[in-house]
Amino acid sequence: MRTMPTVLNFAYGSNMLLARLRQRVPSARMRVVATLPGHALRWHKLGQDGSGKCDVLAVDDPQASVIGVVFEIALSDKPRLDAAEDLGVGYAEKEVDVQTHAGPVRAWVYHALRIDPAAVPFDWYKALVLAGAREHGLPPSYVDRLDATPSRPDADLARAARNFALLGASPDAATQSA
Repeated sequence: MRTMPTVLNFAYGSNMLLARLRQRVPSARMRVVATLPGHALRWHKLGQDGSGKCDVLAVDDPQASVIGVVFEIALSDKPRLDAAEDLGVGYAEKEVDVQTHAGPVRAWVYHALRIDPAAVPFDWYKALVLAGAREHGLPPSYVDRLDATPSRPDADLARAARNFALLGASPDAATQSA
């Protein structure tokens, strides 16, 4: 049996939610929860829609880390994920060592190129990030920090509905829980 070449991707934002990631790359398989040391999670990546998206920012703080999920994806699917992440315009990528319960793992991670410190995520985006964090059992204190992030409603109701559909929730339900 011949295996397809794959790559490992460290997801820390909305791509942590398997339904979201598989919408983009059907071959995605969850491998392990991991921690990226020396980085801080920020919601300052300026999305094409004008809202804030997650970013991993390298910081000079030995206590800083970002928790996320390592996914294995078919190499043939990688261009689809690169396009969804607007590689080269919205995000760049770099190879990093993440820590897992079984030791270090080398994976690719996207990091923001377009930053706006005043950017605020849409409520549906924050809901996707939270759902992914909960889906993979990230520590409750980390999930609480994610949940404490301010968000705003999306004026594009069709886009909001499409994204909330991944959660099986309506925008009203997510707003009430946020």
